Amino acid sequence: MTVPLALLGLLEREPSHGYDLKRDYDTFFGRGRPLPFGQVYSTLGRLARDGKVTGQSEPGDGPDRKRYAITPLGRQEVATWLAEPVAAEPYLQTVLFTKVVLALMLGRDAAGYLDAQRATHMRRMRELTEVKRGGSLTDALLADHAMFHLEADLRWIDVTQARLGALAETVRAS
Repeated sequence: MTVPLALLGLLEREPSHGYDLKRDYDTFFGRGRPLPFGQVYSTLGRLARDGKVTGQSEPGDGPDRKRYAITPLGRQEVATWLAEPVAAEPYLQTVLFTKVVLALMLGRDAAGYLDAQRATHMRRMRELTEVKRGGSLTDALLADHAMFHLEADLRWIDVTQARLGALAETVRAS
């Protein structure tokens, strides 16, 4: 997900100040990775430059604050983005695969690497299970998404471990 489109989506819901957008972004999308204030305001500046939002200054006790609102162009961009399915990533080349092949090429312990990666994934799955137990529905759904990806990696690790001998022969023959 891109930050600009997420901010536009939040603005389509209602006009907001930058601080409120950051809070809402962090609440719904920033689990463990809060959006820096500087990124919020630089993104809003670019969106305003491109005609997708407007900013109206509001005087107050402190420095003027801007309330941002989405424009028709911004609304159209959100509508187009929401209507487009996310393309399935091909994952034909991953860091996991690269490390296994290089370990085999260099005569290192590829099986040991796969075992260590499996242990790391299992540890993360236990952490995510705790998040699901104690978190909100949003937390649980995000944890499920991450866990499904980890499960796919674990299946790949098992299959690769079973085929490691054949892969080693293929790598050495090249």
